[in-house]
Amino acid sequence: QDIISEEKQQTFFEAFDEFLAKHKLSNVRKNNFRVIKRALQRYEVYKTVNRKPVSLNFDTITSDTLRDIEEFFRNEHQIFIDLPEIYNQFPEKRTPQKRGQNTINDMFTKTRTFILWAIDEGKTSNNPFKGYSVEECVYGTPYYISIDERNQLYKADLSKRPPLAVQRDIFVFQCLIGCRVGDLYKMTKANIMNDAIEYVPRKTKDGRPVTVRVPLNATAKEILDRYPDGPKLLPFISEQKYNDAIKDMFRLAELTRLVTIINPTTREEEKRPLNEIASSHIARRSFVGNLYKQVKDPNLVGSLSGHKEGSKSFARYRDIDESIKKELVNLLI
Repeated sequence: QDIISEEKQQTFFEAFDEFLAKHKLSNVRKNNFRVIKRALQRYEVYKTVNRKPVSLNFDTITSDTLRDIEEFFRNEHQIFIDLPEIYNQFPEKRTPQKRGQNTINDMFTKTRTFILWAIDEGKTSNNPFKGYSVEECVYGTPYYISIDERNQLYKADLSKRPPLAVQRDIFVFQCLIGCRVGDLYKMTKANIMNDAIEYVPRKTKDGRPVTVRVPLNATAKEILDRYPDGPKLLPFISEQKYNDAIKDMFRLAELTRLVTIINPTTREEEKRPLNEIASSHIARRSFVGNLYKQVKDPNLVGSLSGHKEGSKSFARYRDIDESIKKELVNLLI
């Protein structure tokens, strides 16, 4: 009976810690859940400062509480300006930015995962999500650079900017192996095995680990041969500086065509020059998009990109290329 009473005394956030300890999640996903935990803790502080104290509790949280939390998540960037002291207790690495609806949806999807786990563990029978629906995320068709555009970048004369030329080589290499930037930055010369790159994607490492093996083509080998020194695979700089360099190299290589994107905050379509929105993730998209264009087999491409079978993000690549649509229509002739 003492054990039962101790279990009942466990706080909402102690249960959150137990969830993170027991649930099989990659380190990246655990960190994402911790961001949500800190945001919920700040919500409690904010309500106290506003003299409407709320103590999150499994049995008393309702769909109205969730709607109030959503309002807090949506306005947290403004609350930070007005009440910066709230962030002293549960700080983030950067100050809160305006969140788009997709980000808020993702935060509530993860919160729901935690609540459902608590129900399964017998900590509560209350499910506030019965009266609160999480919206579907809205994404545009992934934009990426073609093989011709990638080659245009690779051949661009950046001799006046030697450090930028190095980052250009790294970006082109990433386009040729298709990994996430976090996985790329962890690679060393030891990841090269028999003319291929082998790695375990960080997203799967703590769940169901899968070793991805990507054979190296002539261009990829040429880039690696250019940087033989040191244990790191390539001369990496910080991710932020890398993303800044990508925008710069695109501009100098005249990769400035307009692409249609969905504004993450307004969820409206916008036209933006490619060089203004280019980032490391465009390398992964280029790898996937260009391969998918050739073989149109998500499982085959996924075996090289590390996407799991049936990945939702893969479904978006089916809309990616006009030539695929033309081929399909021509089957009717």
